[in-house]
Amino acid sequence: MTEVLTKSDVALDAIQSYTDADNPSAFLAVNEGNSYFTMPGVPGVIVYRETGRYVVQFGGPFAPEGARAQLLKGFVEWAAERQREIVAVQLQAADAKEYLDEGFVVNQMGASFALRLPEFSLAGTRFMQLRNKIARALRSGLAVREVPYEPWADQIKQLDGAWLGTKGGAKPLEFLVGQCGGPYQHLRRLFVAENAGRVVGYISYSPVYGSRPGWMHDLSRRQPDAPPGVMEAINKTAIDIFKQEGVQWLHFGFTPFTELESQPKFPNYSKAFHWFMSHLWKNGEMVYPAQTQFAYKDKWAQDIVLGEYIGFQHGRASIPALIHIFRACNAI
Repeated sequence: MTEVLTKSDVALDAIQSYTDADNPSAFLAVNEGNSYFTMPGVPGVIVYRETGRYVVQFGGPFAPEGARAQLLKGFVEWAAERQREIVAVQLQAADAKEYLDEGFVVNQMGASFALRLPEFSLAGTRFMQLRNKIARALRSGLAVREVPYEPWADQIKQLDGAWLGTKGGAKPLEFLVGQCGGPYQHLRRLFVAENAGRVVGYISYSPVYGSRPGWMHDLSRRQPDAPPGVMEAINKTAIDIFKQEGVQWLHFGFTPFTELESQPKFPNYSKAFHWFMSHLWKNGEMVYPAQTQFAYKDKWAQDIVLGEYIGFQHGRASIPALIHIFRACNAI
């Protein structure tokens, strides 16, 4: 009845072709290490990783609207045959109906943000501090430019190592964050900041499909001794180039635990889990620095906030399921 694929070309075709759910992080589907579920005769794909007794699904079914419910039902049956429980992360509001129909509890876990570029400008008093921070970084000798990945791969990896060294030996995150390199690197864009010939920061941008097409501010790193404003200077350079190219949207990706009261709630959502997410927003810096990440994104004055959701199987929210999401991400 089912087929499990290990090649991501089917996922790339699906996220480019089936964009009904408008998931701005959809390109993460082609990360190395993902697995893919398909059904013969049914278009589309489901992206997942297995950890323990859980199957952690990324996004909803990347499929045409008429096939999404059928694909999800098949995935649920496949997981049951393997005695696995599904937890789905970074669902969009448009994904909720199929999951509710399959008996999932759907709760908000955070939000993503998007900036409309044609009207964007750093002029005005609102952006004075941001302009000054960028100007100071550039006066320090910083030079920012777009580069191909391969000639810079060694320096990028060295910077990654230095950045991780500031995190107390933390492992590099996977699954719900982007990557550099791999078979689809040619579809990403890489901007680096140099100072005296040394790479001190970079931002990788991934393509976004759907009704708000553009780029997503994805993986970013900086040297521990990089000057303040290096990331802002990189992003401003990228924005200027994107605007010249006529790009419509810059997305800033998913931030957990945020915007929990501004987005829709679905029937039978778990009030206890909602409280727990709110608690982590206020007190969960050791789990994830959501407030710091939000502050960086908020300074660009986003135009759109998109709620992002988690789906729990069997009609109950589960902390063990949440923990296995972090395990799939290599966070614990």
